[in-house]
Amino acid sequence: MAKKNGAGGKGTPATVALEKAGVAFTVHAYQHDPAAPSYGTEAAEALGVAPERVFKTLVAEVDGALTVGVVPVAGQLDLKALAAAVGGKRAAMADPAAAERSSGYVRGGISPLGQRKPLRTVVDAGALAHPTVYVSAGRRGLEVELAPAELLRLTGAVSAEISRSS
Repeated sequence: MAKKNGAGGKGTPATVALEKAGVAFTVHAYQHDPAAPSYGTEAAEALGVAPERVFKTLVAEVDGALTVGVVPVAGQLDLKALAAAVGGKRAAMADPAAAERSSGYVRGGISPLGQRKPLRTVVDAGALAHPTVYVSAGRRGLEVELAPAELLRLTGAVSAEISRSS
């Protein structure tokens, strides 16, 4: 069942959602550096994990509707591919304030799990190549490791190739 490593306190909405679902997961905490240029790359380096296994959660607007894209930290979100994955035509990155309001998380700590308002979610197909992946646990300096199939199930996500190399 759930393992906790450094979640501290009562947890985040993401870890609470995982516990409630009975999903096996591990929480990994690290000291966040506010000066780090990339939250995702910082997480991969701090945890000693290959960047292909650490995924960032990005909120975009597809045809005016907020949509979540979960892609490896080493890559970038391909907005055209994200739009196509949800049957849309046009996509653009969402306003950061709108993403924070909708998710209930701060930028750099947005988790695809336990969002205030569940959004359409697409997880990059590359996640399925790994036994476990890391996503934000809901705050900067906290990641949760879980099976990609569970991430898809709990977020109601579809899987598609939505990332491109940086």
